[in-house]
Amino acid sequence: MRFAARRWRRRLTTLGLASSAVLVLWIRWPLPAELLAPQPAEGLVVVDRFGEVLRSTRAVDGSRRRWLSIGEMDPDLLATFVAAEDRRFYTHHGVDPLALLRALRQDLGAGRVVSGASTITMQVARLLVPSGRTVLGKAAQVLWALRLDHQVSKQAILEQYLNRIPLGEAAIGVEAAAQLYFGVSARELSLGQAATLAGMATAPGRINPARDPAGAARRRDLVLGRLVRSHYETAPAIDRAAAEPIRGGSGSSPFLAPHFTSWVLGRGAPLRGVVSTSIDGPLQRTLEAEVRHTVAELRTFGAEQAAVVVLENRTGGILGWVGSPDFFDGSGGQVDMVVGRRQPGSTLKPFLYGLAFDRGFTPASILPDVATVFPTASGPYAPRNYDRRYRGPVRAREALGSSLNVPAVALASRLGVAPLLGVLQRAGFRSLDRRADFYGLGLALGNGEVTLLELANGYRALANAGVWRPVEWRMVPSGEQPGEGLRVVSTAAAAQVIDILADPTARLAGFGEATPLEFGFRAAGKTGTSRHFTDNWAVATTERFTVAVWVGNFTGRPMAGVSGVTGAGPLLQRAVLATARRYPPGRLGMPNDAGLVAVRVCRLSGMAAGHHCPAYPEWFRRGTVPEPDSWFGPGGVTLPEEYLEWAGRGEPALAGGGTGMMAVARTPTPAGLRITSLRNGDRFRFVPGVDPSAATVGLRAAGAGSAPIRWLVDGRPHRESRWQLELGRHRITAMAGTARDDVEVEVLP
Repeated sequence: MRFAARRWRRRLTTLGLASSAVLVLWIRWPLPAELLAPQPAEGLVVVDRFGEVLRSTRAVDGSRRRWLSIGEMDPDLLATFVAAEDRRFYTHHGVDPLALLRALRQDLGAGRVVSGASTITMQVARLLVPSGRTVLGKAAQVLWALRLDHQVSKQAILEQYLNRIPLGEAAIGVEAAAQLYFGVSARELSLGQAATLAGMATAPGRINPARDPAGAARRRDLVLGRLVRSHYETAPAIDRAAAEPIRGGSGSSPFLAPHFTSWVLGRGAPLRGVVSTSIDGPLQRTLEAEVRHTVAELRTFGAEQAAVVVLENRTGGILGWVGSPDFFDGSGGQVDMVVGRRQPGSTLKPFLYGLAFDRGFTPASILPDVATVFPTASGPYAPRNYDRRYRGPVRAREALGSSLNVPAVALASRLGVAPLLGVLQRAGFRSLDRRADFYGLGLALGNGEVTLLELANGYRALANAGVWRPVEWRMVPSGEQPGEGLRVVSTAAAAQVIDILADPTARLAGFGEATPLEFGFRAAGKTGTSRHFTDNWAVATTERFTVAVWVGNFTGRPMAGVSGVTGAGPLLQRAVLATARRYPPGRLGMPNDAGLVAVRVCRLSGMAAGHHCPAYPEWFRRGTVPEPDSWFGPGGVTLPEEYLEWAGRGEPALAGGGTGMMAVARTPTPAGLRITSLRNGDRFRFVPGVDPSAATVGLRAAGAGSAPIRWLVDGRPHRESRWQLELGRHRITAMAGTARDDVEVEVLP
């Protein structure tokens, strides 16, 4: 009997030693490589260029998850979870014997399992290798915890834990939870927010800021109390953390830039994980507020909707995208007018003039602004200008700058509609998908439907030396250069068009002196209005960015006399200035490679200036400089025969000067000369973030008649039509013959 007992003891000892050897071998056996691999974010998280979450979608299993390395997490987050879940985490070897003894005593006293004594490492083991809530399951957790602690660093175990722990509302990991409950990354949590997340770990389904803010606050305070006892933080810091409000909300995901993110998700390409976009979140919020302000101001005029898009010129990155005033408005808020098709009115004219400049025309070419009937396949077509007036012979510069309709149609008639359609399609207007004869000459006035995004990117092409490239919704890495593009017009033609659109003097006849296209820095701008005041458009481009806006109604209901200048123009101005505060616009000058030369030409004839006509400098390609002026002579003006009928009605001609007009018959030097673009005592300030060298004001005067105007700044001759602002007090003088007018202005920092 005694021998049998000894034999069984030897067997048990052998078995124990063998089991221990197997256990030690198993603990030391390398872990499967895929076991600790970061969980893929099967859902989608769309962030702006700064990492702010715009929108997220759940994984296939319905969870929200986003992996974050421990080095990126806020240190407070690590401290709070260790204090809340496993205060001896850094000293034990995966299992805490003291906690196990305490749990065993509590469980035996209660007659049931009331405490699991799970360390952070044991919880990681359960998350990696799920086991049941049984004695065997707990034993498995212990063994896996020992194995993990032996092979993996404490930091790596903590990273696994913080990225895998469920924290309520289907949020997996601290990054997803931080974004969900607080709208920030786990990189930048406050101490109170970190303690709130740590306090949720024991019962995230019941106690979280979305379901039970009061309970979440109590759990947070318990965690903060443990931090006090561990001397992690000072008492004042703990008190401040305890005073933080629990910002609960619904537990719903962020949904910012909704039209933009909907467009991104609707592009068809499968997207997973974290997708960084080009959107500028702070700018986006400003633009949304400006759109709401615009419709509030224009509602009495029948305008209910507005949209805006902002592009970065070099990369094509979309900086801002607002498709409607309120995405969640049940009466059509989800309609997106950034990609909705409407007639753009006169905003297509610059592409017509770009084509013309590549076909031998120049900004000084004379175009007829007289009553004309054009025969077309659908019948006679008699376009009229916005103000129902005709100005006779006009230079292309004024015709485009003042957006005159009749010269544009005359130009399209000479060039052909098909070539114009070809230029527009190369400029990215894919919405113009009909044949040229469908649009007819009305295409010059914008009778084809396009999108706001196409319009902005088309103007971006003009600003980028006439080369079109697609927009980019992803964040383009710094320093990455755009690829090859599609040439729309030549560099020279694009430069001439941009120069005209940036010239306030060219706009005088059509829009007067005060327009919303003045920004305090040089920008090329254009407005457009479709028939019956149905749609307002305005677009402006600087060296660095392009902004395009639309105002109208989704239903197509006309507005009450709201034009592109009065409707979309103010929104454009505010959107451009908001963008300029974040992205200095740069200097929109004449490119060095445009191959253009400046020549003084007669304001009325567009020919090289002689001795008798008012003149101004114009840009020409080499070989296109016009002949000397033959219209002006000592006895007056001799007009070509095609303008004699118009001249007989006594209408004024566009010849520049202060008002943009001059009589056809030569008039004496005026005695009532006055400066109109400046008033005595005016004060100017530089726009923050804008290159001071780009801050200019126009020099315009009225009452000059046909006499040339000479300008003096502080007594020195000034030969340009604009004056670059300089700090201090200045005297501006206009002179025409013996008449003069002076104003004093001050430029402040």
